[in-house]
Amino acid sequence: MACLAVTLGVTILLGFIKLSAANKNTCDFYAAVGQNMPLIHKGLTKTDGLRWTHNDTLIFYRQQGKVSVGKPEDISETGSLLLKNLKFSSAGVYEAQVLHPNKTTTNTWTGRLCMMDKVSKPQLSYVCDFKSSAVNLKCHVAKPQGLMFSWTLDEKILTSEIKQTLSVSLAHLKGDRTFTCSVANKVSKEQSDLVRPSCKNPSPSPPPLLCFTSKTVVAVLAGGASLILLLLIITFILCCCHRRSKHKMRLRDKGELRMLSLNKRDPSSTGPVYETMHPPEDSPTPPSPRPSPTVCYQNVSQSEVQTENRPIQLSIAAEEQKPSPVPKPRTKGPQTPNV
Repeated sequence: MACLAVTLGVTILLGFIKLSAANKNTCDFYAAVGQNMPLIHKGLTKTDGLRWTHNDTLIFYRQQGKVSVGKPEDISETGSLLLKNLKFSSAGVYEAQVLHPNKTTTNTWTGRLCMMDKVSKPQLSYVCDFKSSAVNLKCHVAKPQGLMFSWTLDEKILTSEIKQTLSVSLAHLKGDRTFTCSVANKVSKEQSDLVRPSCKNPSPSPPPLLCFTSKTVVAVLAGGASLILLLLIITFILCCCHRRSKHKMRLRDKGELRMLSLNKRDPSSTGPVYETMHPPEDSPTPPSPRPSPTVCYQNVSQSEVQTENRPIQLSIAAEEQKPSPVPKPRTKGPQTPNV
């Protein structure tokens, strides 16, 4: 029985401690940075003294009408405390104590103040989704965690919409419809500008002619361009080689033509072939003298000398048409009849 009582007492004590800790971390008031806020207290008389503490630190003390800590203008006639230009360091537990003339103390007010930032003005954007036949709106704001969102359609609050995004069917956008979004926390609230979504269904695009992806088409085009470039390079190289070989052939033909012209002018190679005529065996008369080869050679040499003075650019056909010198035939003397 004694053990049961001890266990029950410990459980109650632990529950009380947990409840006290929970109450200690619970905010009774919220304020924004830079804001002024009064802590309301009522029931103070002119004869009573007043004592205010912040996190167990004395911030105001008045006894018998005299203020020894703080400023008289910070306290109202009923004992309320006016907080000015609040900062994050202003958060904490505030406690007011009333001092009666009989020197008794009464704790009449206690509360925890929590500080927060003001919300910034939100920006509203929308995207038309024709696949789902809806327009998607989003309320953009810095640090959206812990904020409360609300939406209005044609200045009417949509009570069921409390998320950061809103989806509306395109069928409800007929006419001039306006939307706004609002964000709020426990100390401030801001609203966006009016937005009129305009979603026009684009004309359907023609079906693709080929069922190829863009990467495949780009790869094929790149390969074709490379092949054309390679063919152009090969064609250019072949043309250069052909021109070079043709130029060499022309030079070789010119060299052969020049050598042939020189050979035509050489007396040893172009000398006439003279016919040698023998007298008949039964002829008693001596043969008449033949023209001397030296004379013929001289005649030919003179003609060749004349051709050497002509320009070298004679064609082969013209040189071939020149008649070669023909030796004069041998003349026989008169024969005498036999007696």
